Amino acid sequence: MNSGSIEQVLSAGAKAIAEQSKIAPLEAQILLAHLLQKDRAYLYSWPEKILSDEQLKSFQSMIERRQSGEPVAYLTGSKEFWSLPLKVTPDVLIPRPETEQLVQLALDLLPHDACKVADLGTGSGAIALALASERPQWQLTAIDFSSTALEVAQENANGLGLTDQLEFKLGNWCEPLDTPQHAILSNPPYIAKADPHLQKDGLNFEPASALASGADGLDDIRIISETTKDYLVTDGLLLLEHGYQQQAKVIKILESSGYKDVRGYQDDQQQDRFVVAKCPS
Repeated sequence: MNSGSIEQVLSAGAKAIAEQSKIAPLEAQILLAHLLQKDRAYLYSWPEKILSDEQLKSFQSMIERRQSGEPVAYLTGSKEFWSLPLKVTPDVLIPRPETEQLVQLALDLLPHDACKVADLGTGSGAIALALASERPQWQLTAIDFSSTALEVAQENANGLGLTDQLEFKLGNWCEPLDTPQHAILSNPPYIAKADPHLQKDGLNFEPASALASGADGLDDIRIISETTKDYLVTDGLLLLEHGYQQQAKVIKILESSGYKDVRGYQDDQQQDRFVVAKCPS
């Protein structure tokens, strides 16, 4: 890209990343709009505007990084979740649309009035912040073992003005909790350590500790199933996201740990994706 208008540059950029993306034209627009600090409507309104040499160089660099497989969210440093603009860095997992349905399950199953809810492995804070935005009367605890991830989550909370009802704690799973919770949610690592998909679709750019969990991908879910019972009120809920082929195994793990009323739920693609269980007495 030696020179060109917005229209020409977008066309060239989309062509360059077509092998990496099924939505290459849209991704090219997102990257250029981010670079120009404009919305995508601006690109449609000014297709003949000529970019500066510096802008062209920067866009070319972004396109080359996308060609290497780096996710768009890391290139722009942001990702929308539950209509909330979140900062994301390579220290945190990029929030997925299906995880919004884990949030919806919590909203549907828990009372509207005061609740104590914990988000284990919060990463960018997506789950906790989405719940806080919907239930200002809830007290939420966001936990992560990564201090850099927790900093991202705290920055997101500050930017969204959602700090009053949120507490951030550094530690492994439930360890930092000091009071019983009405519900605990988690989108834990659930990919098998040797799964070749970890090297595809940009997953190799995301933190491995947030993706992989042992030989079958279920090590962390086993830990959570054993430990959360001590941190939930009687009949408190545990809500987990898991891989689409793991539901039967996750249900068995939770039932073996003594959880009751264990139920599986599907995502919008009719894939088995979530399990909700009630803490035993």
